[in-house]
Amino acid sequence: MPAKQLMFDEEARRAILRGVDKLANAVKATLGPKGRNVVLDKKFGAPTITKDGVTVAKEIELEDPFENMGAQMVKEVASKTSDVAGDGTTTATVLAQAIIREGMKNVTAGSNPMALKRGIDKAVDGVVEEIKKLSKPTKGKKEISQVASISANNDKTIGDLIADALEKVGKDGVITVEEAKGVETTLDVVEGMQFDRGYISPYFVTDTERMEAVVENPLILIREKKI
Repeated sequence: MPAKQLMFDEEARRAILRGVDKLANAVKATLGPKGRNVVLDKKFGAPTITKDGVTVAKEIELEDPFENMGAQMVKEVASKTSDVAGDGTTTATVLAQAIIREGMKNVTAGSNPMALKRGIDKAVDGVVEEIKKLSKPTKGKKEISQVASISANNDKTIGDLIADALEKVGKDGVITVEEAKGVETTLDVVEGMQFDRGYISPYFVTDTERMEAVVENPLILIREKKI
């Protein structure tokens, strides 16, 4: 078992903060509609050019283990934001950097870490409440297209396509994005309902490549009690 490196107090906080800053500074270059692109080197194939915060964050690994811990903390913030909200990863990274930096500054000055944490929680509740008051639902296809285009790196074609899809399936509909076999981007609408459940056993799979269980014209039993 390899020996563990140990670091304490201010020295440890400074090392972690350096890692946080390195990752956050790379990610926040992509912030907003005027954000810049980031070029990511790949071991195989051409470099990737992206403006997506979480994509940049996932590529960052630091040599110093303590700095890397700080970077991984902020990377988790970006990843969780992507999973929960689907967007806003760069904003979440910038906020995390500021909270960590100011939090460490206050801890160094003698503040109680638990009191700081409770204060942050109260601030979050207040900010969320205010954002809910300021928020407004999108109205019409044009606004949906504008929001979708920003999320798609200002690609209006993708934005318009998503707006078309939402118009057809409604706000409660399900939209799935898949890699096309050709060069054109197309929209296919499938009528019906979708339940958030899968097959009980992998033995039901009929398409082993896509791991799907497809049944044509099945008989369906709907029952309110457990079978």
